[in-house]
Amino acid sequence: MIDPDGFRPNVGIVLMHEDGRVFWARRVRRDGWQFPQGGINTDETPLEAMYRELNEETGLDAAQVEVLGATPGWLRYRLPPHAVRRHERLVCIGQKQVWFLLRFRGDEVDFRLDQTDSPEFDAWRWVDFWYPQAHVVAFKRGVYTRALAHLAPLARAVAGAVAVPVPEGGEAPPRRHSGRRG
Repeated sequence: MIDPDGFRPNVGIVLMHEDGRVFWARRVRRDGWQFPQGGINTDETPLEAMYRELNEETGLDAAQVEVLGATPGWLRYRLPPHAVRRHERLVCIGQKQVWFLLRFRGDEVDFRLDQTDSPEFDAWRWVDFWYPQAHVVAFKRGVYTRALAHLAPLARAVAGAVAVPVPEGGEAPPRRHSGRRG
């Protein structure tokens, strides 16, 4: 499903350990690392899509996580020009996402990256809360920064200020984004 502006509805998942570190995964057959994310089917709410994607990409289910919050509205990013498939009937120029912050309640043995026939990830690790915004592929950096900035107070309430510090210069509130620029 692609909206009239060319953005695909999607969910992003920030899965947080009790100590404030977050789940960071490597894409299969690629060098890129990212948070779990995936498309929203036409018959799903963002919450339903989040639970489905969580299970498909990590092997976890609802009993192993606690939803701490979500970003309000859509956060958008544009794909780089070489990634836009112009020969498709509906051209997707980017993603519009609702981001969820989840507290991990399971055991590390619960992770199953091979839950589906086509796994998204082949490795994972726990990283500091702010690490992903500087280490994700460049075209996703803005949306990661906005999502983490919005979710940080919720994460800080669970893990504490030492685990989820306020960035230098303070935490800017997430900008509303029209979707016209990346």
